[in-house]
Amino acid sequence: MRDDVTQAVKDETVKGEVFPILIAKLETSQGNVLVWSGIGLLEFNGETYYGTGDVGSVSPVKESGDEIRANSVNFQLSGIPSERISVALGAEYQGKPAKLWLGFMDGNDLIGDPILLFSGRLDVMLIDEGPETSTITITAESKLADLKRARTRRYTDEDQQIDYPGDKFFEFVPSIQNVEIVWKG
Repeated sequence: MRDDVTQAVKDETVKGEVFPILIAKLETSQGNVLVWSGIGLLEFNGETYYGTGDVGSVSPVKESGDEIRANSVNFQLSGIPSERISVALGAEYQGKPAKLWLGFMDGNDLIGDPILLFSGRLDVMLIDEGPETSTITITAESKLADLKRARTRRYTDEDQQIDYPGDKFFEFVPSIQNVEIVWKG
């Protein structure tokens, strides 16, 4: 079993009836999207999460086990009035944090501390517009996905000045590129 599971959660999972829930926090420039898989309001980490009921879904969360691999998760919200799509289109979301927790409920109360299932960054949003309602799907990828991206930084004075203005470390690199060095032995 995972190390981050509290005793209260372990006790809940061995009961005859278990009520698991998912809690998601997606950050955007328009504010945080705070939702959970139930109905009504849920207080968690000092924030109020809104229940999505049957209109929200999350793709399965895959863990890599022994292998280090970048995984992704899709968050989907359907039944959105078409006139509200402009809010999603105007939001800056790429690279913003996304988190997904697994928790357990006992009636209306959250039991123990939910388990963080996924932590990553928002990537791509797809909107399926209908005549009256729309569906938004947004993909979040783990931070390991950065390892696959090409690096566009260079060992030049110009590039060094971006992070360290006034630093002279790479100042003479262009002048020594074609210098012939003769070693005497």
